[in-house]
Amino acid sequence: MKRIKDMVAEANEVVDHAPATEMMALHGQEGVTFVDLRDPRELERDGMIPGAFHCPRGMLEFWIDPESPYAKPQFQSGHRFVFYCASGWRSALSARTAQEMGLENVSHITDGFGGWKKSGGPVGEKPVKK
Repeated sequence: MKRIKDMVAEANEVVDHAPATEMMALHGQEGVTFVDLRDPRELERDGMIPGAFHCPRGMLEFWIDPESPYAKPQFQSGHRFVFYCASGWRSALSARTAQEMGLENVSHITDGFGGWKKSGGPVGEKPVKK
């Protein structure tokens, strides 16, 4: 059986990643999109990085593929993408998947949203859908 820790380690060998303290420098820059992969309940409970785009992990592949009926224009923008989850495991796997699908300039926050909060990164509430 392949273990999740092995899968995360393999993903981190092929995708760009850094801890939250380094990724904070990208926050708010033009052409950079932070992508929150966490479950909606996590966002409601813990908040999220202000300005981040929420993409539930289970929809990632469908939202990236431009031929999918669920494709999202955010993933066709040509931006740099910084994926994050709670602790960096889902985001590692997601960044690898996105990269394998042809999305360029993808990275992830190694220590996740937990590291972001611990490092004093800005946190906002989940935006209300209109």
